[in-house]
Amino acid sequence: MGTVCVVGSLNIDLVTTVARLPGAGETVRGEGLGRLPGGKGANQALAAARAGATTLLCGRIGADGAAYRAGLTKRGVDCAGVLTVPDTATGHALIAVDRRGENTIVVIPGANDAMTVAEVERHADAITGAAVLLLQLEIPLPAVLRAAELAQEGGVRVLLNPSPWLVPPAELLAVADPLVVNEHEAAQLSAPNACVTLGERGARWGELAVPAPAGPVVDTTGAGDSFAGALAAALSGGADRATALSLAVAAGTAACGWAGAQGWSLPAN
Repeated sequence: MGTVCVVGSLNIDLVTTVARLPGAGETVRGEGLGRLPGGKGANQALAAARAGATTLLCGRIGADGAAYRAGLTKRGVDCAGVLTVPDTATGHALIAVDRRGENTIVVIPGANDAMTVAEVERHADAITGAAVLLLQLEIPLPAVLRAAELAQEGGVRVLLNPSPWLVPPAELLAVADPLVVNEHEAAQLSAPNACVTLGERGARWGELAVPAPAGPVVDTTGAGDSFAGALAAALSGGADRATALSLAVAAGTAACGWAGAQGWSLPAN
């Protein structure tokens, strides 16, 4: 594996289990409250590191995020680019998970919104020194665009996961190689470079399709991010499309077997 630079979000996930997800205006009873590490940037960075890539994460946390950064570092993510924003809370996500492993998520950006164009430019060396730049859309779009621009100028491959869903601007679509989307998102695009996740059916990239192996489903929260991180790791090492897609599908399936996006817990405040 090579080097993956992730410019993205870090969130603290507050997770409860419900018998079924609530409908509009409905209240349901939750069982327990977990405080778990999340945020699409951090989730994908840890997945890339677990897949064997040298992984650098650039993002922002609040003063309440020190234990999170330390935990990621312990698990193999280079967090030198994860800086603290004074007087701001770390981003949070409120997550309800039902007994089938399906979920609903509400994201509160917090310190992630401090990732401006100027802040991204502070990490230009990390971006241009990587084999793959991995991006999502949980930080402000101008910052994502600038990171992609720096990567393009440095000849770095850009992998974009446009989540939370937004039709990417044309300049992002032009550089994404690949664009990682689910099948509902793919239907809204005419992007030839789309790598499409298909849930329990696996994934496809162009004419290549890889089925998902059987495995237990505890929580699907981290499946997509594990897929993207493992795909970036494989591509950073020069893997061909078939190998990279197979590794990514396996990682996404494995992530369904643990609770939370990353499979470890944060200490209570």
